[in-house]
Amino acid sequence: MRADTRDMVSAFPLPAVLVRRDERVEAVNAEASALLGEGLEGRHFITALRQPTLLDAIEGTFREGRPRVTRYLASNGRHDTTFEVSCRPVPLEGGTGVLLVFQDITHVEQIGQMRRDFVANVSHELRTPLTALLGFIETLKGPAREDAKARERFLGIMEAEAGRMERLVGDLLSLSRVEAEERVRPTEAVDLPGLVRSVLLGLGPLAAEAGVTLCADMPDKEQDVPGDPDQLRQVLVNLVENAVKYSGRGTDVTVALTRPEFQARLRGPGVVLSVTDSGPGIDPIHIPRLTERFYRIDTHRSREMGGTGLGLAIVKHIVNRHRGRLRIDSTPGQGATFSVTLPVLG
Repeated sequence: MRADTRDMVSAFPLPAVLVRRDERVEAVNAEASALLGEGLEGRHFITALRQPTLLDAIEGTFREGRPRVTRYLASNGRHDTTFEVSCRPVPLEGGTGVLLVFQDITHVEQIGQMRRDFVANVSHELRTPLTALLGFIETLKGPAREDAKARERFLGIMEAEAGRMERLVGDLLSLSRVEAEERVRPTEAVDLPGLVRSVLLGLGPLAAEAGVTLCADMPDKEQDVPGDPDQLRQVLVNLVENAVKYSGRGTDVTVALTRPEFQARLRGPGVVLSVTDSGPGIDPIHIPRLTERFYRIDTHRSREMGGTGLGLAIVKHIVNRHRGRLRIDSTPGQGATFSVTLPVLG
């Protein structure tokens, strides 16, 4: 029976530990040994497992004869891992034992934390303009009721804050739509050079006001890619607007498109669409996090310029939907390049 018990525990694809009625460890499979350490068989389960919540669950299963579920936290020194542990009574020679099975739910915990962080960030982003609006409304109803000059100034600020809320809600809806469609690959043929020229024409007044020169380096002939024209336009507008806003006066922003060639990152033919500015550049420490929701290098400056902190997150999801790749290269003082690699029709 002892050999059969060990074979049964070893057959589990997840870490598994069997504890006898005398509270000694009967069997441990290889996955559990890798998680908990070697030499657990024969030891009292308290010295082998140690975490109070897990010990309580085992004792409760022995006492009540009913299954229990608890958590077990592990760490390799660099990463924390969360396991859901199922404790179930099993019949053994000499009485009922408890079988423990460990399931890694770290990804579930991370998703839950991301959702909580997202809700907290949205609440924070909305609370600031709402607080300002409520404060100015209260002032206009009271001390500034008859002050025409103050009223005009406050109404201007209120308009700006309401616009900021509108942009944030719009970006949230856009992000939601993009995420919902991310697994649906677009198939419509989009002329990329034509789309770039259209976007640059539309952003010309913004660039002129900011003192930035827009340049295009495009192939003469059409170059079709499979895509959603509205979403690809959104990518271009976002990247070019960011380059214009953060480059500073007297700088250049260049949008370039390569000819089709084999792209190792796509494992097939593709083109690279890049937006390069000659601005102050980005510290390398920020680059890995730029596409995170609400991540900003300079929060105050970003808000002053109307940024919501969601633009690059939207770009990343759109590029993923198009089975493309996004790359960011920058050196402080030497500008930045945002490159989007896209597959071509063919």
